[in-house]
Amino acid sequence: MDFDLIIVGAGPAGLCLARALRDTGLRICLVEKQPRSALQQPGFDGREIALTHHSTMLLQHLGIWSHLGDECIAAIKLALVMNGPQGPGQSRMAISHSLSPKPELGHLVGNHHIRRAAWAANFNTSDPGEAPELRCGEGVAQLYTDSQGARVTLDSGQQLTARLVVAADSRHSTTRRHMGINADLHDYGRSMVVSCMTHDKPHHDTAVEWFDQGQTIALLPMNPCPATHRHRSSVVLTLADHELQPLMALDEEAWGQAMTQRCDHHLGTMQAASTRHAYPLVGVWARRFVAERFALVGDAAVGMHPVTAHGFNLGLRSVDVLSNAIAAAHQQGKDIAASPLLQAYQQAHRRASRGLFLATHALATLYIKEQPPARLLRHALVRLGEHVTPFKKAVAGSLTGLA
Repeated sequence: MDFDLIIVGAGPAGLCLARALRDTGLRICLVEKQPRSALQQPGFDGREIALTHHSTMLLQHLGIWSHLGDECIAAIKLALVMNGPQGPGQSRMAISHSLSPKPELGHLVGNHHIRRAAWAANFNTSDPGEAPELRCGEGVAQLYTDSQGARVTLDSGQQLTARLVVAADSRHSTTRRHMGINADLHDYGRSMVVSCMTHDKPHHDTAVEWFDQGQTIALLPMNPCPATHRHRSSVVLTLADHELQPLMALDEEAWGQAMTQRCDHHLGTMQAASTRHAYPLVGVWARRFVAERFALVGDAAVGMHPVTAHGFNLGLRSVDVLSNAIAAAHQQGKDIAASPLLQAYQQAHRRASRGLFLATHALATLYIKEQPPARLLRHALVRLGEHVTPFKKAVAGSLTGLA
């Protein structure tokens, strides 16, 4: 065999898996379509990741957290859910860090910072173990597995063999398709535009999820702008595509004015502080997480709607479960791709993700409906949640990852 493990996809999930197995002695190869330069210095993509405390602990254990830098990490101390336009009729639910054992609910870190830190933890470190071998600028053209091993044919025609192949190549995984694993796709008929904005009023370390009429807005607290020292937040606006496209064409000044109005001056006057990036909202649930000598992690297994901010946290959990199983099997001299091992991983990750995926799907579906019954139900749920302390404690536990 050329390798013990081939990981397809060098995004956060793939890099975290490689790092988790660094000191096992396994021969690991990372296959990634992007060039090496894009992996070493990933560009800003607008996405800010709300990390639970459990995810923070995992990143610390993997040696990734130390590569981030304090300036890249912002605290979330309060989560505020608002339904309807601002005013007397608006319903609100506030979830404070005081409902959890930690001084904050979680941390906000840019996706590109996590990717940069995960790369550094694999390749720019003197820690024990060997860095994975890289095949950059390459996709998987063919994939075949049997009881003896796996054979991967790259776009260049080169063939690689391994004992196990793991797909970490996004929710639209072509590797998953090569293995004949179908997935349930939930197209929510909406897209989100993400951008950093500076603003007049302080955010008080508060993450806001605002379900307004015809739009959903998330305001995620960031550290002050390093250039202007103004208050800064990541803004996520969700709309139907035909409404979103004209906004993407605005110049920076008009974009700031538009978001100030859409946010109803919640944070005062807003100004653009980054480029804008649009993403279609599609949820994905793979029918299977494993096959013969094959497994899915991260978004390739479960692609979450961002409304509950659990996508990367769930993906990191899948990496943790699978890497622990592989490392234990290797240490005991067992097959790292044995069917019982992969089936146990599938069962564990299904238990951890199925309920959250279904609940998130139901919530996302409810909050894109604009019919009067849906609006009334949203209003009632938020108002009820505000007055039921055990429910709020449960939500706080979910947000921190300590439930």
